[in-house]
Amino acid sequence: MALNKGKSNCITDVIGVKVGHVTLYEKLDENKTICTGLTAILPHEDNLFYKKVRAGSAIINGYGKTTGLAQLEEIGLLEAPIMLTNTFSVGAVWQGTLEYMLQTTKDIGDTTSSINIVVGECNDSYLNSIREQAVKPAHAIQAIEAATEQPAKEGAVGAGKGMVCFGYKGGVGTASRIISTEKEHYTLGCLVVSNFGKREEALFADWRKHKLETPDGSIMMIIATDAPLYDRQLNRLAKRCAAGLGRTGSHLDNGSGDIAIAFSTANTYEHHAGKADETMVYLRDDHEVMNQLFQAVVETTEEAVIRSLKMAKTTHGRQGRTIEKAPF
Repeated sequence: MALNKGKSNCITDVIGVKVGHVTLYEKLDENKTICTGLTAILPHEDNLFYKKVRAGSAIINGYGKTTGLAQLEEIGLLEAPIMLTNTFSVGAVWQGTLEYMLQTTKDIGDTTSSINIVVGECNDSYLNSIREQAVKPAHAIQAIEAATEQPAKEGAVGAGKGMVCFGYKGGVGTASRIISTEKEHYTLGCLVVSNFGKREEALFADWRKHKLETPDGSIMMIIATDAPLYDRQLNRLAKRCAAGLGRTGSHLDNGSGDIAIAFSTANTYEHHAGKADETMVYLRDDHEVMNQLFQAVVETTEEAVIRSLKMAKTTHGRQGRTIEKAPF
């Protein structure tokens, strides 16, 4: 039985989570078009460096250029906004996010440690003149400052502006589910940037007669929940994104970067704790609620991909290319 959807069917149904977009679109000449952007996901409204959140990840297929996953896997903590953009803009977005964190957190690199910044990407060069490197560090700051708890915009916005999914216009999609037992009530949300698949591969629609040749793509999948989980359990949640992705028809192609990141807003980790021990309440792995959380990941990942197609609009890009809205 399918789980109930959240109030807005959005990752921001997880209380405290915010999403912000910056979208860039400009036709430069007959062949060049800026068609890109970036998206910021904030786990809570407080300073993320001082109040880190537990996090995990899964590299389902590693053809990607995401930064920060090595430390995330080693320490299990997220201490800056999760940033999503195009492949050639990872450096600029990393730089802008660093500048934002340095402006808002005077300790970093001075009286305390360095900071780990996570930036994920998909290659939007089918529509976007990616060599122009239109995304600048200032855009990262704009996306973070624009982040809101309101339902996130979907489709051809932010990091999804230039993305192509199953040969139609993809981009940003999101969904949420409620996990309930007799005593526990939690919310789980997913946000994706979809940029993968061939039309004939889609399992949720029959598009076999309308093929369009596009290169292997990628997908970034971000899971948020208020369930009290720690990093090993969040790694397990991230792995379940593969099942949701498979439901849509993805083959996890050789040239596809399929990467999932999961975080919990419960059990924040204080940077200046001043003590040697840490006490935390977390769910048992063998409790029935864990299976519901896994189910929620699968359902929201699948629906977020489909919503990224449903909410997108026909988009004109470089070299006179046009990617149509999916015919739902």
